[in-house]
Amino acid sequence: MEIKFTEEERLLMARAIQEYFRENLDREIGRFEAEALLDFFSKRLGAYFYNRALYDSQKVLARKVDDLKDLIDQLEQPTEFKK
Repeated sequence: MEIKFTEEERLLMARAIQEYFRENLDREIGRFEAEALLDFFSKRLGAYFYNRALYDSQKVLARKVDDLKDLIDQLEQPTEFKK
């Protein structure tokens, strides 16, 4: 699955890459080079970031489900039946 960005997102990310090169590597690169680097990272490393976000989302969801289970347990009325 390819990660796709809008033109506005690509422009903002390309500018961030250009800024990084300028501030940290003392090197100017053009928009074309920045977008090529963005494409490289998206294709080669993007899945790692995407999967990490999925794993983190699953953890948050699992915690919320546990919270809901606790709330439901608190609503349970006493009976002679044991789980």
